[in-house]
Amino acid sequence: MPETRAAALPEETAVARMLCDVGALTGEQPEPTGVLWKLAEPGRQLDANLIRLPGDARIGTHAEPDLDVLLLVVTGDGTMDTADGATPLAEGGLVWLPHGSTRSITAGPRGLAYVTVHRRRPGMQIRRRA
Repeated sequence: MPETRAAALPEETAVARMLCDVGALTGEQPEPTGVLWKLAEPGRQLDANLIRLPGDARIGTHAEPDLDVLLLVVTGDGTMDTADGATPLAEGGLVWLPHGSTRSITAGPRGLAYVTVHRRRPGMQIRRRA
């Protein structure tokens, strides 16, 4: 007799959906700067942010010690300084930032907007002392 398997049904059905219109958020009109959007869906395994820097703004040197990060340039241009030197950033550029790598980002005169994506960090856990 052939073996039958019961299909496991998730509590909620996973459905793909549009999250935001990046073009509308980073359009040519004067727009806000900083974090324009962030992934906040419950149960997600990723974190993602849409960041906009005004012209000539700079994010100082920093590193992500535990997580690899993908950075996708959406609009504008700029420069990323790494241990290997300066890397130009332009619309459509996709950069892999391995965990532990250092970088700083400087926007060009027109500003810079980019999306970052990385694995979600586990939440803090409060435990009893042993």
